[in-house]
Amino acid sequence: MNSHISLPGLTTSRQTALTPHLALKSSGHFEPPVTRHESLAWSVTASNAQMPRVLVVDADPLARQSLVEYLVENEMELTTLESGRDVETTILREAIDLVILDHKLPGEDGLRVAQRIRERWHLPIIMLTGRKDEADRIMALELAVDDYQTKPISPRELLARIRALLRRSQRRETVADRLAKVRAYRFAGWELNVPLRRLVSPAGEIVPCTNSEFNLLAAFLSAPHTVLTREQLLALSRLHDAEVHDRTIDVQVLRLRKKIETPDQTGSVIRTERGVGYVFDAEVAVVR
Repeated sequence: MNSHISLPGLTTSRQTALTPHLALKSSGHFEPPVTRHESLAWSVTASNAQMPRVLVVDADPLARQSLVEYLVENEMELTTLESGRDVETTILREAIDLVILDHKLPGEDGLRVAQRIRERWHLPIIMLTGRKDEADRIMALELAVDDYQTKPISPRELLARIRALLRRSQRRETVADRLAKVRAYRFAGWELNVPLRRLVSPAGEIVPCTNSEFNLLAAFLSAPHTVLTREQLLALSRLHDAEVHDRTIDVQVLRLRKKIETPDQTGSVIRTERGVGYVFDAEVAVVR
């Protein structure tokens, strides 16, 4: 269910009572208002059409309102949903630029919703969770999401992460356009089928790849014999976690090497440029 709410300086379709502006704890974390909502899902449309459009999917109406009030004050358009049921329809209708997902959603796990989004779009996804288990964070980052935030959330930090992901998304548009025109990459007997997101070994066997491994390999194959810094690979492969920074790439490269390199081969397909980054050191054929 969607409706529009009114905030100063915004274009709205009808009036809905709002609680006072977002209250922040002294620590800088969200302190949700204690009043009740009229609706469980709504949209805020600002008058500036150039503002980024953010979709918030969270079952907690007070958490949604807190995010809306803070992000709208920082020149973003917000649409909210209480579950993942209408996510695809909303992304298409509202031309969403970034999605913020709560891990715990009614009827469906937030990670599954993120995977559904990733199957169709290259939208940046931030997952919010009360879970502190490192294994949950690593799984989410590898399978579907770009960033993973543990509650309570610092609004300033969240805003900074949103802006960073939007910048990376804009830089990736040309890479995404390039991949959209490629059917497959072939190298050293291997084939990476882009539409099917499938890696096939020289022996004809399908080698399972996580979402992050596929994106990292695609980034290398799109720029062979070129030194790519860790920051460039973070942007191109959609890997981002402020706690581990560029070391995420080192771990992913190590895993990728284990999959596409054999102990008896001469030299490494992915060569390390110390202090700089990595080079994909093999001939690559592009199938269009």
